[in-house]
Amino acid sequence: MGDSKLILCCFIACILFLGVNGENPYRYITWKVTYGDIYPLGVKQQGILINGQFPGPHIDAVTNDNLIISVYNYLNEPFLISWNGVQQRRNSWQDGVSGTNCPIRPGKNFTYVLQVKDQIGSFYYFPSLLFHKAAGGYGAIRIWSRPKIPVPFPSPAGDFTVLAGDWYKRNHYVLRRLLDSGHNLPFPDGLLINGRGWNGYTFTVDPGRTYRFRVSNVGLTTSINFRIQGHKLKLIEVEGSHTLQNTYTSFDIHLGQSCSFLVTADQIPEDYYVVASTRFTRRVLTTTAVLHYSNSKRGVSGPVPGAPTIQIAPSVMQARSIRWNLTASGPRPNPQGSYHYGLITPSRTIMLSNSAPYINGKQRYAVNGVSYVPADTPLKIADYFKIPGVFNLGSIPTWPPSGNNAYFQTSVMAANFREYVEIVFQNWEDTVQSWHIDGYSFFVVGMNGGQWTPASRSSYNLRDTVARCTTQVYPRSWTAIYMALDNVGIWNIRSENWARQYLGQQFYLRVYSPANSWRDELPIPKNALLCGRARGRHTRPF
Repeated sequence: MGDSKLILCCFIACILFLGVNGENPYRYITWKVTYGDIYPLGVKQQGILINGQFPGPHIDAVTNDNLIISVYNYLNEPFLISWNGVQQRRNSWQDGVSGTNCPIRPGKNFTYVLQVKDQIGSFYYFPSLLFHKAAGGYGAIRIWSRPKIPVPFPSPAGDFTVLAGDWYKRNHYVLRRLLDSGHNLPFPDGLLINGRGWNGYTFTVDPGRTYRFRVSNVGLTTSINFRIQGHKLKLIEVEGSHTLQNTYTSFDIHLGQSCSFLVTADQIPEDYYVVASTRFTRRVLTTTAVLHYSNSKRGVSGPVPGAPTIQIAPSVMQARSIRWNLTASGPRPNPQGSYHYGLITPSRTIMLSNSAPYINGKQRYAVNGVSYVPADTPLKIADYFKIPGVFNLGSIPTWPPSGNNAYFQTSVMAANFREYVEIVFQNWEDTVQSWHIDGYSFFVVGMNGGQWTPASRSSYNLRDTVARCTTQVYPRSWTAIYMALDNVGIWNIRSENWARQYLGQQFYLRVYSPANSWRDELPIPKNALLCGRARGRHTRPF
């Protein structure tokens, strides 16, 4: 009788699993992660390569595809990959950060099983541990619409990825030691486009045709401005949202953000600069790639086109101009605007304030006075096995405390499944902040200077603001978002400035459902790595 019940349970489990994933294609990917010599700024460095490539190979998927990604770690350090913007619906087990996953030990492997459920757009993956991001290991994720879902622009003649960001000539472990010693990073040494320095990468186009450029800021410390000499940028997508198709001559992209432009090769056939430069920095770093017309007989020429540098007002105006295309279909056939986010009243307001305290004489960064320290066991694993003492709910306040005191804590904030919350990011520092929330897309309803108050809501865009997963907060300013907590799990909320993230400007949000149902959250993966206080335990039989 017992065997019959077990077989029946297994059968039901398989049916439930296949009901979620079985009708959608599976894509199998194998990655070998190694060290290798790279020369992005003309100096030999130890880079992190994926299948011998820097940047790593693209991931191409269609909405709802299942991705089976086997990662073999040939480094001499533990390693994890995370997926910036992939929402991991009901599945924070696959998020690939220290709060959800045990690291892949040297010489070992782990297979991620994730689904790009109800998503389209431009994202990227990156290594999340030990400041590995400063050595590479990142690559593009492109999620295409299903064939029968209309897209609000003609099919482009080509699809280009631009992974741009600041870079250091020092190896990642040297930068890590600098941070561990209580110091901040120096100013970057340069910028890269697709892992190359000045004019090191070429995009070839045919005259008269239109191309999609997917641009991500994969840097460590600075916002960038992107532009193409003599050409217009028509914005069409931001982190999985189709936008109104406004046209720009240059565009600010903050740390961790991704967006797509249509660019028409409508100029005299020759070569043109593709430019990325730092924003909001006194010293401006610039790098270029080349837009090459296929019938060009002339190389790049003339001065590199300029762009705003430290001016904040143009960037704020540009950010406010990004609007949701209400009539376009997203990953599903129904129009994006059928979700009326502005008609829902948030159940509560959370305010998050960043700071740069010194604790025990060392530079740290904090959220609401709490500087995050990783636990010895991933929070998600500890929560599943009910291991006491790893973290405490409520270990970070939901509102900034008075005073300037800061302290260390493995900070976890409690939230309930299906809450609808307002989150205000308050920035009293003199630098632009960039915030990312794993597992979610949120609506950026407002941003302005000074102190947020309830009266600030009168300026909110409650009709057609864009939904995205990473937002900027300008100096001495605030940004407000609305977010539906419809994804059960433990999710990382972090600064995309990688030094600030590493030194504590992050925490985890535990979105809890008491139902304990696969309808709300998938079970622990059978192959989940167990470490810390979970070592020696078992996941599940099937």
